[in-house]
Order: sequence, then C-alpha cells, then structure tokens
Amino acid sequence: MSDETAKTGVLVMAYGTATGPDDVEAYYTHIRHGRPPEPEALKELQERYEMIGGSPLLGITQAQAEGIAAALERSNPGEFTTAMGQKHSAPFIEDAVRELLDRGVERIVGIVLAPHFSTMSIAQYRSRAEEAAAEAGVPVTVIESWHEEPGYLEFLNQAITDAYEALPAEARESVELAVTAHSLPVAILERGDIYAEELERTRENLAGRPEFTGTTLAWQSAGRTDAEWIGPDICEIMPGLKEAGRTAVVVCAAGFVSDHLEVKFDIDYEAKQAAEEAGLALTRTAMPNDDPGFCATLAGIVGREAGKS
Repeated sequence: MSDETAKTGVLVMAYGTATGPDDVEAYYTHIRHGRPPEPEALKELQERYEMIGGSPLLGITQAQAEGIAAALERSNPGEFTTAMGQKHSAPFIEDAVRELLDRGVERIVGIVLAPHFSTMSIAQYRSRAEEAAAEAGVPVTVIESWHEEPGYLEFLNQAITDAYEALPAEARESVELAVTAHSLPVAILERGDIYAEELERTRENLAGRPEFTGTTLAWQSAGRTDAEWIGPDICEIMPGLKEAGRTAVVVCAAGFVSDHLEVKFDIDYEAKQAAEEAGLALTRTAMPNDDPGFCATLAGIVGREAGKS
C-alpha cells in the first residue's frame, strides 16, 4: 500500500477489534478508557468471540485498505499512498499517520469504514488524525459520511435481493426489511447529532421494494451502560412483526461494512434466535468486506475529495 513518491496520503480508518478471546480484555479496556470490563462481562464477551471462531475484522479491514489502494493506483498511478489505522487496536490511527508522514506526504485524505456520521465516531477519528499530523503541519481532510454513495446503495440493494431469495419460498408471504446499525446513547441526539437522521435516510433509500411488506429501522449492539440507547433493538421488534402478519425478516446491517462480532453474533445468533422464537424466518445481507466494487466505490470518494476524479 506504499508509494514513496506519492504526495497524497490516504488514511483508511476503522474501529478495531479483539483478534480472539485472549485479546478481549485489553481491547475492551481500551474502549472503556482504561477501565477493564467486569469479570462476568469479560467471560461473556470471550465466549461470544469463541462462538464465532474469533473476529475476522482485522484481516477484512486490511484487505479493504488494500482494495482501496489498488483501485486508486489503477485510476491515478503513483499519486496516492495508503495506510490503515484503527481507533481501539493496533495499528492505531496515530501509527498510520506517522507511517504516511514518514513517506513524505504533503496532505492526508481520511475515510472511515463506516457510512454514517456521528460525533461519537467520525468526529473522533478526524480529531485523532488531525492531532497526529498537526506537529508536522500536514493538512488532514476526513470524509464525514458516504451513506448515499450510489455504488454503496447498489451493493446493498443487490445484497438485499440475494438475502430475500435465500428465504424459504413458504416464508415469503409477508417479509419485512429491517435496516440496522450500531445503537448509540440517546443523549447524542439531544446534542444535535445527525447519526439517526442519516440512518433513516438509508432506510428511505432502501424502502419501496415490491417484495417487502414494510421497511423498519432498528438498532443493535447497545452498550452495557446505565444510559438510554437508541431503539428499538432488532431483537425486540420480532414479536411485533409476527403480530403484524409478517412471515419473515431480511436484516440489512447497513451501519456496518464488515463481518465481525456485531454481525456474526448479534444478528446471526441473537437476532436469528429472537426471530425463531417469534415464528419468523430470518436472513441477513452479505457484508461488503473487500468486494472489489465496494473498494472501488470508496476509492472514488477519496479521489473526488483529493480532486483526482
């Protein structure tokens, strides 16, 4: 992903992950600002990672960054150099910025592997990247959101079609499309955060398909805190869907772009179990991961921001 002559650095940012059960405590301690998880919570989290065979997220994130770099090289040979940095696990955002600075870049364009803006996500990534580059005097521009990018919506719509067709024929009588994203504390909305608004816009962009009776925005993976989190939770809506006459639900985890714990456990296990208990069939959409078209879409966004496409 390096080109020592390129003047524009591309900073691909992601949340990070525990790579396996042995790494869970350190990972969640970092998320919790140095406070280790309680023993009971730690044991439960470790069991979840074991159930999914360890998180594949680090490898996927690296492959996504490589895919973006390759697409940029095809469209603009020699003009970009790319590094990947994470918020809560190595390599950190600051490590990636130093790597780009060592390559002599004159500016940095950042993109976060999350489609929707929030002050608790994108704004924090931006702040850390800017601080890391400040001493060198290198300007940093971070793309704030890309949830309405045509290539991304095209991927989601095809994935929805595939997930619908994976339902048993007898379950297709009345199907709900549930668009989901990671929940955040309700308090951010009271401060004017636009995260939920952007997710609602994604729901609207995916709604109206004739094979679905309705389209719902639901939330998942709420934190273990006393604060109120944005709802309704995807698991909690299942009984109501059944009462409304639905026979199945297709889950489109549009707030995520990779297979990881929040998808492979929270949806594939918890939400699927809740659906089965309610008498509903459930399928979910495939994640973009390192799909070449998806990586090319993100590369195009970076190229436009850099004035190269």
